[in-house]
Amino acid sequence: MGAPERDAVERYLNRNVAGQLLHGMFGQTGFRLVQAPTFLPAFLFELSGSDLVVGAARSLQGLGTVVSPVIGASLIGHRPRILVTTMVTSTLMRLQVLGMALAGFFLGAGATVVALVALLTLMGFFQGMSQVVMNSLRARVIPVRRRGIVTGARHFLAGLTSAGVSYVAGAYLIEHDALGNGYASVFLLAFVVGSLGLAGVAITKEPRSSELRPRESPLAALRGIAPLLREDPAFARFFLARALGSFGRMALPFYIVFAATRMEVGGAVLGLVTTVWMLTGSTATLVWGVLGDRYGHRVVMIWNLALWTAANAYIPFVDSVAELVAFFVLLGIPSGGFNQAAQNLVLEFGRVHDIPLRVAASGTAVNVVAAAGPFLGGILVALWSYPVLFGVTVAVQLAALVIVVAWTPEPRLAKEKSG
Repeated sequence: MGAPERDAVERYLNRNVAGQLLHGMFGQTGFRLVQAPTFLPAFLFELSGSDLVVGAARSLQGLGTVVSPVIGASLIGHRPRILVTTMVTSTLMRLQVLGMALAGFFLGAGATVVALVALLTLMGFFQGMSQVVMNSLRARVIPVRRRGIVTGARHFLAGLTSAGVSYVAGAYLIEHDALGNGYASVFLLAFVVGSLGLAGVAITKEPRSSELRPRESPLAALRGIAPLLREDPAFARFFLARALGSFGRMALPFYIVFAATRMEVGGAVLGLVTTVWMLTGSTATLVWGVLGDRYGHRVVMIWNLALWTAANAYIPFVDSVAELVAFFVLLGIPSGGFNQAAQNLVLEFGRVHDIPLRVAASGTAVNVVAAAGPFLGGILVALWSYPVLFGVTVAVQLAALVIVVAWTPEPRLAKEKSG
């Protein structure tokens, strides 16, 4: 990054931080309502009565994200400015949520399941692109010394907003079947709130970047991933650990379905545990951001992975609402911190002009897990039991933890030694 570019980043820093916080407060709130391990799985199970359908829906959403990060990297790697691309991909994601609401209002049960699965797949496709361009934009407008606190504050504000909205969604919209379909009303609310977050992207002042990759097709960008991993063994180990750690998402859609086998789970309980999950996560990510800026994001990733693994080890023993709330507290602490730390680590490995490709490579690996994991989870439940699913999840996450602790260095310290 040249001096004029650094000067522009500093000149517009306050404005761009405000934009990031606004986008986090509203944009993330909308998508958290859809991504929460409560509302959508409960709705799909109510419509279909099938664990496999619940798992397959999340898997197809993950499948949509597998190829699209590379497409996103090929779209922006050579562009001096990427703000317009960010706005377009973010808008396309939100339109899928609107489609989910309309399907719930106007289609029958079977058609709604088909529509939800199709729209989740499309949302995943645009989500994969959006993750690359949004993180690349953040790398261009927020200096590395501030990324931890900014991302932490984004998650914190999003969590506060999400907690209030989630309680309303469960205790009022679902409990009272608002507008004739409480779940569809939740998705409509998610679309409206999420769309407000676009204002944060729109006010961003992006400097013209001078560190660019040559223009390349998605296939060429995909071919560039293998050399990238060979040239940077530390990033390759992080790449593997993040993918294995993300196998925690294999169990995510099944927590609330499992809980329903042990206790009554109505709209009020859904609203309560979702609120707890989001409040806990939002508070924790603010702390994780400060710790990441001070001590490095590798340490943060280790702690979050350990807590996430502990949550998956605890869930089989939950058999009351109080214990379910405790579980969602334990799950909430690392719910945003793991990805927050991983996303910041991606930005710190290697060379600046390779950031879009590194984000795409790591995102693709995580998204492959997101595609296969929930469907595999549904098979494990169908063939064996929920405890078997949770046990397999714990084993894979423990392997990821060993790789991070034993073989993945802190990239910030490595750069300081080499510099």
